[in-house]
Amino acid sequence: MQSPLISVSEHDLRELRARLRANRWPRPWPTDPWAAGTDVRELRRLADYWADGFDWRAVEAEINALPSNTVSIDGQQVHYLRFDASEPTAPWLLLTNGWPSTAYELVNLARRLSRPEDFGLSGALGFTVIVPSLPGFTFSDQPDSSPPRVPTHEVWHRVMAALGATRFFAHGGDLGAGITSRLAAAHPESVRGVHILSVGVPQELDESTLTADERAHRARVATWLDVEGSYMHQHRTRPMTLAFALSDSPVGLLSWILEKYRGWSDRRASPRPIDDDFLLTQASLYWFTNTIGTSLRPYYDVYPPHDYVTVPTALGLFPADLQYPPREWAERTHNLQRYTVFARGGHFAAIEATEDLADDIRTFFAGLDSSG
Repeated sequence: MQSPLISVSEHDLRELRARLRANRWPRPWPTDPWAAGTDVRELRRLADYWADGFDWRAVEAEINALPSNTVSIDGQQVHYLRFDASEPTAPWLLLTNGWPSTAYELVNLARRLSRPEDFGLSGALGFTVIVPSLPGFTFSDQPDSSPPRVPTHEVWHRVMAALGATRFFAHGGDLGAGITSRLAAAHPESVRGVHILSVGVPQELDESTLTADERAHRARVATWLDVEGSYMHQHRTRPMTLAFALSDSPVGLLSWILEKYRGWSDRRASPRPIDDDFLLTQASLYWFTNTIGTSLRPYYDVYPPHDYVTVPTALGLFPADLQYPPREWAERTHNLQRYTVFARGGHFAAIEATEDLADDIRTFFAGLDSSG
């Protein structure tokens, strides 16, 4: 019998709850809620629920029931989830999350993509889906050097090879989009196609060739970085200074990720589109594995822009996500064959718009699969 992926002792659970109840709250500011950062009322509400209502044991049992395994890549233990399709010859699909997400965020998406018949989609293409935990995130070792001797996209390539997947599709959002693009650029012989939710900047850019839409996009990005990008600058420049506080205070950790889950999600239909239990599961995973600090490393271990991605690419854009590039901007870095603008959802599309995202991924990859 496989040992549980996570087993939190009663001592550690009591300590978490005691820290939450004993939190020292800052003196309030005379500002509107969320204007200067996390709203203290919302944070108190969630911290109280985390301490005295959230059922970690039920979540722990759910996580331990997931199809987990690990593989050693150059001495680095990499955790992954594997969701098998009902058809043994189904194509392989690799899914990669971003920050402050974990692999847990992709579970429902992976289930829908692996066994569409369970969701009333009889005859739809299913995939054997692999969802690795990013290095330093929850259950995967962090790299032993900075920058890593083996970058994440190369780790992913070796993971898939170890599983017997010599040809596969790949999807990613946020950090996962960059990893997916680097993987495809480095290994077009292995990656059959990619579906991503964001694109980066080209290696070389002639400003005189930009269209009006591209200039508007770059102006929006600059404004976003000025207003919202302070977290990224801290992660990229002095992550350890922040890591001490986030690793010691569960309320501090919750505040740091709550602001992102709230600010980057689509709140038009609901002021709280992210379920409380889901948010506290993410926070608990970081807390009990003590990996919120190491989850900041992808920003510090930064890489230059990747090569042009020659494999067929689809880009999906959600209205509340962080960027909204025009098609011609994505075409500068990728062999773009599909460009989808969704009506709802945000940065956390895998949980905000699971069905829409799964349908777009399946439609694109099914077309590539049928053409060989």
